[in-house]
Amino acid sequence: IVGMPARRQSVTNAQNTFYATKRLIGRRFDDNEVQKDMQIVPFKITKASNGDAWVQSSKGKLYSPSQVGAFILTKMKETAESYLGHSVKNAVVTVPAYFNDSQRQATKDAGQIAGLNVLRVINEPTAAALAYGMDKTDDKVIAVYDLGGGTFDVSILEIQKGVFEVKSTNGDTFLGGEDFDNAIVNYLAAEFKRDQGVDLKKDVMAMQRLK
Repeated sequence: IVGMPARRQSVTNAQNTFYATKRLIGRRFDDNEVQKDMQIVPFKITKASNGDAWVQSSKGKLYSPSQVGAFILTKMKETAESYLGHSVKNAVVTVPAYFNDSQRQATKDAGQIAGLNVLRVINEPTAAALAYGMDKTDDKVIAVYDLGGGTFDVSILEIQKGVFEVKSTNGDTFLGGEDFDNAIVNYLAAEFKRDQGVDLKKDVMAMQRLK
């Protein structure tokens, strides 16, 4: 199950509810970002045979981040087809501008697993600029701020004759909605421990309820 139904059952099934796996896609298990993520999420992140970071269910079943992404894209494909009234085969997938070749390929793999013909993988700031019609303006240099569910990115784009070029990009892979949620949850847990003497961080279900 994907989306809100998955979110609703996460309280009692935290170890089998995978989220924010975009942070893992195309990454090695030993990467600092992966090691940091392991301290935050309630599900298990494990080292695959090729050294990549995968997620593992409580029953020991392994999933690559691309597979998890494919579940989401499959649901999005079904939703789009239901709304449009016809099948959807082609797609353009967006990724953070700082994604390396491995991460971009893993994202493309997710689309293909979902049954989509991925025409292109483009940078998210470029997609945002296109959505605002920036391709129809005069040549200019623009800044795109992207505060998402898991990351915060700033990209400088140069537009010339409708062609976008990312000149520079930087960001924080642990500064997004997920991190704001965690900060609030940790604050509430600390206040509860101070008032009641009970450490909620030792209770996975309680932490999921707070979230």
